Amino acid sequence: EADAGEYTCDTGDQQTTATVLVKALPVLFKHWLKNEEVEEGRTAMLHCELTKPNAPVQWRKGDAVLQASDKYEIRQEGTHVELFIYDAEAQDA
Repeated sequence: EADAGEYTCDTGDQQTTATVLVKALPVLFKHWLKNEEVEEGRTAMLHCELTKPNAPVQWRKGDAVLQASDKYEIRQEGTHVELFIYDAEAQDA
């Protein structure tokens, strides 16, 4: 995207110009989420891997969007994305 634009080759006497378009690739999952079983009071961890580093992601439980809090920690480093659910309770299932 930053490389898109008009490029010119100039000899001094003549010039030729072309436009470069950069088509963004979709973000795909390299590794999908896997089911997790955790004892009450422990930390559950879900993780997946994307094909594009630092792509924007959103974690949801049902329809509710999760925000970082004492309960949830969201980590993203490059293509790796993780969700930690602390102090797991029955209603976290």
